[in-house]
Amino acid sequence: MKYIALGLLAWNIIVFFLYGIDKQKAKKGKWRINETTLLICTFLMGSVGAFFGMNVFRHKTNKWKFKIGVTLAILLNLAIIFLTAYLKKE
Repeated sequence: MKYIALGLLAWNIIVFFLYGIDKQKAKKGKWRINETTLLICTFLMGSVGAFFGMNVFRHKTNKWKFKIGVTLAILLNLAIIFLTAYLKKE
């Protein structure tokens, strides 16, 4: 279980920096990370990193699909974690 927690932490740090990298690229007018890629990474257990990345870097905070998407991803990710923990106990 410890390795899973460390893996989730590492993944969320990566997602956090993906949002930061995309923000920097947007400022410089360079090639960007696709919005679909950001949302997929968010839903694949990276919702906490995405949430903090959006707020720390002030990136995608005005886009409704990110407001709703990240919120839904957080709820889904929490449900998966709690369900997994519950099933492991049985």
